[in-house]
Amino acid sequence: MKITANIITLNEEKNIADVIKSVQKVCDEVLVVDSLSSDKTCEIAEALGAKVVKQAYLGDGPQKAFGGPLAKNDWILSIDADERLDVNAIEAIKKLDLDTTPYDAFSFARKTFVGKHFIRLWYPDRVTRLYNRKKCAFSTAGGHARVQTKNVKDLDADMLHYSYEDYSQMIKTTHKFITRGARIAHEEGKRASSFDPFLHGMGALFKALVLKGGAFHGIHGWNVAIISAFSSYMKYALMLEMQEDE
Repeated sequence: MKITANIITLNEEKNIADVIKSVQKVCDEVLVVDSLSSDKTCEIAEALGAKVVKQAYLGDGPQKAFGGPLAKNDWILSIDADERLDVNAIEAIKKLDLDTTPYDAFSFARKTFVGKHFIRLWYPDRVTRLYNRKKCAFSTAGGHARVQTKNVKDLDADMLHYSYEDYSQMIKTTHKFITRGARIAHEEGKRASSFDPFLHGMGALFKALVLKGGAFHGIHGWNVAIISAFSSYMKYALMLEMQEDE
């Protein structure tokens, strides 16, 4: 069984060594598609045996799709620089018979952390990351980074996602995603009404606190629920602003 790990990066010198060491436990090739980093990401990756290809950022989906044809193996494990394979994921991958499997791809549950705190509200957050490039690939739509196939097997295995160092970083990153989400929606021709910010904001808060039980997850459940609600509210508020500027 041969697998190529595909990692997209931009100034990830703090993360790149750990993610490469994580995937090398199940992958015989590591491919790093770097978006012209200005730090030591590429040097660290090459020192650890990774193949580095530089490509200006195309968007999450296209950037991940870019690496597929460059891999020496047909099975690709796509993983972000701030992610790691949990022990159960390593064991699950080693048990797979990829030469005879009837599935096109496999998904993992994802455990996301803010600092040292596991955010139960977001679990299991399924992501399809191990796939056969002969049968499927990442979408090349700029805002949609997902493997396009329905023939997926859910593994009882986790990816660890060290998404944010703290809540301050989460808020800053959320601002970027709000702006990008509003822009993509506007470019796709989607329209927002004056009621949408309130409806989507309150809907997100209700879903997080009540339907997903975030109200019972302590302060971290409340923190994430409120930030998520703010994000939903502001996405539609920005869409309204863009419509006014047309």
